[in-house]
Amino acid sequence: MKTAAVILAAGRSERLGELKQLVRLGDELLLQRAIRVCGEAGCEPVIVVLGASAEAIKHSCAVADVVVLNSEWTEGMASSIRTGVRALGADVDGCVIMTCDMPAVNAAHLQMLMMPGEVIASAYGGRRGVPAHFPASMFPRLTELRGDAGARELLKEVRTVELAGGEFDIDTAADLERARLTFANVPAKEKTRLR
Repeated sequence: MKTAAVILAAGRSERLGELKQLVRLGDELLLQRAIRVCGEAGCEPVIVVLGASAEAIKHSCAVADVVVLNSEWTEGMASSIRTGVRALGADVDGCVIMTCDMPAVNAAHLQMLMMPGEVIASAYGGRRGVPAHFPASMFPRLTELRGDAGARELLKEVRTVELAGGEFDIDTAADLERARLTFANVPAKEKTRLR
């Protein structure tokens, strides 16, 4: 089974006040961390969807197998999902969709999501969300999404895998400080063991 990854990294990071894709968490940039985790999980190809400040991000960060530009990034998450899924080849059996700002995500968790033919979401904070796995049969529905809710409606009734700390993402300076205290001192080879 060939499973791709689509990393959503097109936002402007207004609440953080700097590009979250390029903030440093330990020995790597946040976007680089997301790319690494996808690679360690066996995802191929790894597609990064950029939007705001795309050139600055590409210049500062060694990015993934494929980088695509979402020209409609101001619409919200659905536009990035559409852009990323449309970049997938016909030989892909499924894809994991994730954001670049969830430091609790590790390769072991992504591998638990990657079940052939099944939509599986992450569960945290009493809700379902990304990272989530979608089989190729769902790609047409993903390319029809609109607005800022992403794929939330498609995840309402699906099986889930618990992601400890998944409710924590990096949106503000306080979030970033907490992430640095929690994750920054863990060596890169050990990060995939965090559950």
